[in-house]
Amino acid sequence: MGALKPATVAELTADTGEHKAHNPANVVLILGFLAGAYIALGYLLYIRVIAAAPEAWGSMNGLIGALVFPIGLTLVLIAGGELLTGNMMALSLARLARKITTRELFWNLTLVTFSNFVGAVFVAYLFGHVLGLTGQGIYLDKVVDLAGHKIDESFLQAFVSGIGCNWLVALAVWLAYAADSMSAKIVGIWIPTTAFVALGFQHVVANMFLIPAAIFEGHFTWGQYIMNFIPVWLGNLTGGAIFVAAAYYAVYLHKPASTSVTKEEAETPVSSSPAAMQSITE
Repeated sequence: MGALKPATVAELTADTGEHKAHNPANVVLILGFLAGAYIALGYLLYIRVIAAAPEAWGSMNGLIGALVFPIGLTLVLIAGGELLTGNMMALSLARLARKITTRELFWNLTLVTFSNFVGAVFVAYLFGHVLGLTGQGIYLDKVVDLAGHKIDESFLQAFVSGIGCNWLVALAVWLAYAADSMSAKIVGIWIPTTAFVALGFQHVVANMFLIPAAIFEGHFTWGQYIMNFIPVWLGNLTGGAIFVAAAYYAVYLHKPASTSVTKEEAETPVSSSPAAMQSITE
């Protein structure tokens, strides 16, 4: 399994962000719906796996769940999808590289936020509530417990947690872009994604599934969800745009102004007048 050089990945990511920004709105909405659904399915699998695990296993339960969760991001990056957290990084890099405008950046993020939400809530309602996969017994208890922990965090805690989450998720996307085979992409996606889930960081799209799944069963309110959504969205944007996009732009893509002597300056004769000679000696 090989990988592209980081500088090449930076160029590829900026080009990808430019392409994403120029996709037609209907394409973005369809791919955004799919990405939201894929992440929700990964979270649903996580809940179904860990809810019945013995408490005696302790933190191993979280690790086992974290190992199955990345199926969602794998589907997004290999099957195809427009995921908010990945776009926060890729389009930010394209903006820094001046390949797109600020308006194009935030228009794409708006469309993807909406379509990811629809896809995630679709899975939460249809498979979680209607089918009952998160609507009863130990599975409902786990959903309520997880959602409660997300909601109970303060604005600052949720914001910082969002930074940590998308620092890792954006790196998973970066590694997927660097990989030259499907197996390499899967490994690159799986490791950072497993880490963010095991650490308990907050992912805005994952929360689009988790908290509504609890709301559909009569727990919490949409107002509480909004108060979680805002800081996590901002934290995810900061993690992807600053800690990955801006950092790698500064290292690999930023072209500082040249300080070398221009051809015209080099060819300009030095004055030999007495005044000039006096200024040189001084």
